[in-house]
Amino acid sequence: MGRLNPLLVEWLMGLPEGHVTDVPGLTRTAQLKALGNGVVPQQAAAALRALVNVPALALSA
Repeated sequence: MGRLNPLLVEWLMGLPEGHVTDVPGLTRTAQLKALGNGVVPQQAAAALRALVNVPALALSA
């Protein structure tokens, strides 16, 4: 069975090459942990666009 490659994960997340994988001193495991705990930039942008388009709630007193 193959092992998950941090370079592939970085690419799949749409991050620039080396964003995590070129950080000095990070082991493969640490790279995968950092990538796994990260936010995919495209998903964050989609969430922000959705939030901006939500109508404001009317507050009644």
